[in-house]
Amino acid sequence: DKEGFLRSGRSLIQTIGRAARNVSGEVHMYADKITPSMAQAIDETDRRRAKQVAHNLANGVDPQPLRKKIHDILDDIYREAEDTDTALAGHGPGGAIIGGSGRQMSRGKAPTAGTSSRDRGRIDTKSEGMAKVELMNLISELTEQMLGSAQELQFELAARIRDEIKELKRELRQMAEAA
Repeated sequence: DKEGFLRSGRSLIQTIGRAARNVSGEVHMYADKITPSMAQAIDETDRRRAKQVAHNLANGVDPQPLRKKIHDILDDIYREAEDTDTALAGHGPGGAIIGGSGRQMSRGKAPTAGTSSRDRGRIDTKSEGMAKVELMNLISELTEQMLGSAQELQFELAARIRDEIKELKRELRQMAEAA
C-alpha cells in the first residue's frame, strides 16, 4: 500500500478514532503490508484504548450506546412545536396568532409542510433586518418543516431545524422586549 494524504498516520488515526466513537465500531484495513503510517495509527489507537480502559475500570464506567427511543425524540419535537405556537401567540397585529394555527400535531397524521423532504432545511434563515411578521412566518414555516421531517423519520434534519427555530424564537423575544 502506498503512503499518501488519506493514508498518512494522522488521517488514519482520525478515521480510526471516528469509528471508535461507536461502542461496536471496528476498523478493517486492507493492504499487502503494514506501512509505517498504519503501524503508527495502530500503535496510537492501542495506546488510547489502553488509557480509556484503565479510566473506565478506575471509575466503574461501562460504555453503553445512547438508547433514545423514537417516541422520546418525537415528544421533544412536538414540545418544540407547541412552544412555537405559544411564542407566536399574541405577537401578530391585534394579538392574532400568525402562522401557528390549524397545525395537526397528533401522532400518525402528517403535517402539511408544503415542501418535499429534499427542500427542507434549505430556507435562508438570515433574520437580520427581518420584520417581526416575516420572522414569525419563518418560524411557523420552519416548525412545519421540522414536524414533516420528524414524520418522515429524518430526525437529524428535524433537530437542525429545531435548533434554528430556537434561535429565531430567541430573536423574536428580544424584539418583543425591545419594543
